[in-house]
Amino acid sequence: MLTPQMLRAAFDRGLSYDQYVSGGTPDQRESWSRALARVALSPAQRELVASFTRRMPVLVTSGLWCGDCSAQCPMLSRIAEANPCIELRFVDRDREKELAEHVRICGGLRVPTVIFMNEDYEFVALRGDKSLTRLRAIAARQLGAACAVSWAETPADEAAATLSDWLGDFELAQLTLRLSPRLRERHAD
Repeated sequence: MLTPQMLRAAFDRGLSYDQYVSGGTPDQRESWSRALARVALSPAQRELVASFTRRMPVLVTSGLWCGDCSAQCPMLSRIAEANPCIELRFVDRDREKELAEHVRICGGLRVPTVIFMNEDYEFVALRGDKSLTRLRAIAARQLGAACAVSWAETPADEAAATLSDWLGDFELAQLTLRLSPRLRERHAD
């Protein structure tokens, strides 16, 4: 069970995006850096994220070796950069085995896995290992006539839609926090 104590302890062991990426090999750091450079929120997206008012710790289990992580985690970083209410931390899935076991997806140790929490480190939502757009694109490539090459960059339209999916997940978690009767009472709003 994902208790607040377990989540808080894992969050406290987590690293900022830059700290996390700096632990990778030169090739991994370069891959993540290129992906981050391609991510930009639109003014409307920045405005949406800036409107969040509840503190929201977000913990990502990831792997620096993971192509999906290097494509999607920079998006999570850009979203978090747009509002200090979002406290984003990364942990390595293989170093946080107990946590990884609790967030299995379809029976597997998937990455990235994003855990949204409230200010008391209580579980709010779990998303991962890919957004809906990313899953659709991969399914089209793997189940359709085309076959993907592992070194290819994510097409710009797919990346933009994936970013939009992740923004929706952040908004969903924020609205869950804003509408929580207990938190509304605590914050008198």
